[in-house]
Amino acid sequence: MTADPSMASSKASEATAPDAAAPDAAAPSPATPDAAAPDAAAPSPATPGSQAAAPPAARPGFLARQRRKLMVLAGLVVGVPLLHLGLQFGTRIEPPPIAQVTGEREVKPDGMRVLGRGYARQRGKILEVRLAGTPEEIGHQHGRLLREEMIENEGMLHAEFERFVPLAPLRWLLMDLSRLQFRRVDGGMPLERRREIAAHAAAFSPDPFADRLPTYHRMVFLHALYDISLSFEHSPLIGCTSFALSDGAFEGGGAVLARAFDFEVLPIFDEKKAVFLMHEEGRIPYASVSWPGLAGAVSGMNAEGLAAVVHGGRGSRPQVTGQPMAHTMRELLGRARTVDEALALLATTDPMVSHMIFLGDASGSAAVAERAPGVPLHARRGRGKVPLTNHFEGPLGADPANRRVMQETSSLARRARLDELLAGLPASASVEQVVGVLRDRKGVGGADLPLGDRRAIDALIATHGVVMDTTRRALWVSESPHLLGRFVRFDLKKLLDPAFTPGGPGDGEDVLQAVPEDPALTDGAYDAWVRAGARHTNEQGESPWPDGTSGPVAPQHGSGSPVAPQHGSGGPEAPREGSEAR
Repeated sequence: MTADPSMASSKASEATAPDAAAPDAAAPSPATPDAAAPDAAAPSPATPGSQAAAPPAARPGFLARQRRKLMVLAGLVVGVPLLHLGLQFGTRIEPPPIAQVTGEREVKPDGMRVLGRGYARQRGKILEVRLAGTPEEIGHQHGRLLREEMIENEGMLHAEFERFVPLAPLRWLLMDLSRLQFRRVDGGMPLERRREIAAHAAAFSPDPFADRLPTYHRMVFLHALYDISLSFEHSPLIGCTSFALSDGAFEGGGAVLARAFDFEVLPIFDEKKAVFLMHEEGRIPYASVSWPGLAGAVSGMNAEGLAAVVHGGRGSRPQVTGQPMAHTMRELLGRARTVDEALALLATTDPMVSHMIFLGDASGSAAVAERAPGVPLHARRGRGKVPLTNHFEGPLGADPANRRVMQETSSLARRARLDELLAGLPASASVEQVVGVLRDRKGVGGADLPLGDRRAIDALIATHGVVMDTTRRALWVSESPHLLGRFVRFDLKKLLDPAFTPGGPGDGEDVLQAVPEDPALTDGAYDAWVRAGARHTNEQGESPWPDGTSGPVAPQHGSGSPVAPQHGSGGPEAPREGSEAR
């Protein structure tokens, strides 16, 4: 390669004219390709008398080199806690003003706890609790009578959370995100319920969990637990099975609604369940089966014979506002006497998540209310034998989320088996035969299934089972484990009478009536299953049909009637009757 003449001329000039001025900073360097361009701020070249070249610039120290990273790290160290504190302050849910209530419980020699008109006592393995009075009085009684049970329940929930999320910073992040997402969850709660929760929180003192979330804020979240859980894709609430019998199908010509509440959480919710006897001023008394800390309802019956149970479903998108399901159920049981009245009330509220409410009354009328956020209520009515699992059959049946429930869960398998069992029930079925349907652990066609198979009606995941005789106002509730324990009878005609005195004449508490326990508890089958790891098979619910399909398609639009309030009326109107439930 030939040399560049200009470069050669430049080098010659440098050699013969050492006093020449340094090249301008903006000009291209005349040096060789390896030479760096001189900096504008650099000192002038050495004079001819210099003996040595100038020393190289000192290398920046570690702190100088890492300055940017250190600034980012410092920002995180300071900023993240500040953001955490800001979220705590900005998302705090404050209680409403309440009337002050005082009083401490008294423990009787037989162990019964009493406070005002409220009490708590054991019936077999089940806690029987009466709460009575104003919302504030009910909340105060709840917090003082059941303090130990609530601490045990919530402590196990926190321990389970820490087991699944062992890193504290990640737990803080998840809690902060939940606080942010559900910061307005109390907006859909009736004022009476917020007053009750506020009194409940005030009575739960000292609060051993106050460092995690303020007491009232945390209890608001706990009362929306069903809705928050159901909003997750793999909710533990897609597994319930229920049915109603009337018109000669149940003994004595009466009507009954039976259900298995499959809620896969900690065993304590099964082992320490409670039957609440609610006597709120100005409302219909009712019984609810749940657990200490939740005075709302997921399964219940009132003094007028209206029974209601909730089933999880998927259709439409969940929302973070709306009335929590447990409070909706309380409104129904406290205000409605018939299925028609209950449906009219449901038409006036918007839910947080999709679900179904199965209703039955003393006349034998039954209906399934299919609900989803922003969607008109759809009612499917029926009489005689009415089954229900977890898929929608009205307009929401075509929703992609409902299709996934049908394809990926055990809903269709349980429904097919339930249809078989109901068809095979004799006329005037007894309570024992109704319980037998809830305890069924076989597949379609009577096929043998291993214990814990999710295609069975009793997959050994139920938190409680209930049988509600709406004609005689009698309630049977399962003892643990799951549906295998005795079904203990509660006489609601007596227990929901405002004049009833526990331990007084005619109480009859010492005579416990119950459907006997399942043979699996005595023949060793259940114990062997537990020792083997208590595994639940068929997580996705294999198809019960021989061709491997997902079974029959849910009815499309037009199979029932949407329910909506009538314009111009002074109140909600009773909905029109739709098609009968299958």
